[in-house]
Amino acid sequence: MRKTSTFLLALCFLFVEGFAQAPSIQRIDPTNWYVGMKNPELQLLIYGKDLKGASLKISYPGISVRQVYEVENANYLFVDLYIAPETKAGTFEIELSKSVSVKKKKTIVNETVKATRPYELKVRDKHPQEVNAGDLIYLVLPDRFSNGDPSNDKFADMADPASDRNNPFLRHGGDLLGIQNHLDYFTDLGATALWLNPVVENDQPQTDEGGAMRSAYHGYGFTDHYAVDRRLGGNAAYKSLIDAAHARGLKIIQDAVYNHVGINHWILRDLPMKNWLHQWDTYTNTSYRDESVFDLDHGNKSDFNVQQNGWFVPFLPDLNQHNPFVANYLIQHALWTVEFFGIDGWRVDTYQYNDLEFMNRCNNALLEEYPRMFITAENAVNTAVSQAFFVRNNLYLPFKSTCPSPNDFVFYNAINAALNEKCDWGTGVNRLCTMLAQDIVYEDPSLNMTFLDNHDQNRFFSMVGEDMRKYKQGIAFLLTARGVPQLYYGTEILMKNFKNPSDAEVRRDFPGGWPGDSENKFTAAGRTAQENEAFDFTKKLARYRKTCTALQTGKHTQYLPKDGVYVYFRHDDSKTIMVVMSQSDKDQTLQTGRFDENLGAFTKGKNILDDRVITDIRQIAVPAMSVQVIELMK
Repeated sequence: MRKTSTFLLALCFLFVEGFAQAPSIQRIDPTNWYVGMKNPELQLLIYGKDLKGASLKISYPGISVRQVYEVENANYLFVDLYIAPETKAGTFEIELSKSVSVKKKKTIVNETVKATRPYELKVRDKHPQEVNAGDLIYLVLPDRFSNGDPSNDKFADMADPASDRNNPFLRHGGDLLGIQNHLDYFTDLGATALWLNPVVENDQPQTDEGGAMRSAYHGYGFTDHYAVDRRLGGNAAYKSLIDAAHARGLKIIQDAVYNHVGINHWILRDLPMKNWLHQWDTYTNTSYRDESVFDLDHGNKSDFNVQQNGWFVPFLPDLNQHNPFVANYLIQHALWTVEFFGIDGWRVDTYQYNDLEFMNRCNNALLEEYPRMFITAENAVNTAVSQAFFVRNNLYLPFKSTCPSPNDFVFYNAINAALNEKCDWGTGVNRLCTMLAQDIVYEDPSLNMTFLDNHDQNRFFSMVGEDMRKYKQGIAFLLTARGVPQLYYGTEILMKNFKNPSDAEVRRDFPGGWPGDSENKFTAAGRTAQENEAFDFTKKLARYRKTCTALQTGKHTQYLPKDGVYVYFRHDDSKTIMVVMSQSDKDQTLQTGRFDENLGAFTKGKNILDDRVITDIRQIAVPAMSVQVIELMK
């Protein structure tokens, strides 16, 4: 799939001029809309056959047709509507009429032919819940978590009809019902929100990646924005999952992909116009270099253009968000998704590769309708300045992002490096101190989505050498430091592996998610003693955090590490929590006089990890390679 010929096939663009034909309407996107939106404007994409030259008519109280656009491809019309505030929900007809020439008894006559299609305006009734620092987000890769309905594992009429759990590169059959069946598992663990890798239809063929044919089970190649993939259960299953999750107090975050689509997207089979995509004379891949975007002083236009407009990979065509029709299509889909399904937040994939003015427009459209909407941006970057550039920040720059939250890769890099180094000047837990000191660049670092691993990274337990002491330190830091913590599925039961030879190794099936699995890690009885130790540790701290506002939104005060011991406090008017993390290979007694600023009148404490009471907070026993989370008491 990495050949220029494939690239050209994907862009096949052929329009045929001929005699006027009767119009037909095959599709309208968005598939429906809503009354009561703050933005009264709606742009319809109408697709069919021979729409050029057709007259459009809509007769419905409160609906005005502002403009009809004909584009390069005669099979498309774009229609701007105005929906007045007083407009009522209901269904109306969209009528296209056209004069065509027909032959009758050897005579050519003109006749008016019509095509109609109903369109529904629904009542707006969704109220997204706020995702914030009080939450613990649990990341689920649907195909690899649990198979609730084996009947939808594969479909012969789809571009990739295979499903085989013995092949790490193919689909395995996990679905939305499988996730719904385990909602109690998430709540028991202490999670409050689920982030699902994309659920939108990926009717993609298998692609040759590194010499192996691979399915698009990860979900990042959309082929129909308005359909949840049938192999996951379709739209009905997604609605059912969200309703059931909300009933249990769980929020839902959806993965957004604005930068690209799958090579099999229905629009690409008959492009509305050539510049729907970023076009190059020969295939051009993005450079993946974020410096090209935020280097406003020293960068150049060529590098910027390649990074922004090059394709992510050959089988994910790059959308041209400078095209206003493309921009409207993507933004309206995001708004429709919130109302149609009732999701609570967005995680935006490959944020830095999108046109940033478009992303601001998209963010603003969502936040105008849903002011508390959680939007977090994925940028796999290495510096706080770069990460801050793509979100709301305190930088004095001509471009200002409106995205509230980053996926905190700087946090991820710091914790994984820190736990694998000895504590020295600038290394080990000093990295955590340095990382947090750079929070001055973010407008609100409490919204940074923090993580130890995810579907694109090596498994955390493997990264720390399968060392339970380091594992507990990482989990404790994730759940006590500032930010919105995200836990990758299986991290709580010590799922492991590196991305070698591929990402599939860090995306293995959750044991017990399939009928007939030899192990069931959803239950304590199915886990090993070490796995239960990890699960119980995570659960205890997660559930404590769920009720402790100091760990959610309290001020974070840290002290420079000394003798391999890193101490920080989370505190508000209700509680003060002291965290003591040791990288020393020796047991120590920590004299706490230098922490008087935060200790104040506190005399004792309770380590909430093991319920041990510390009777004299002025000197704390600190075992080698340990972590303590202490609720201070007077």
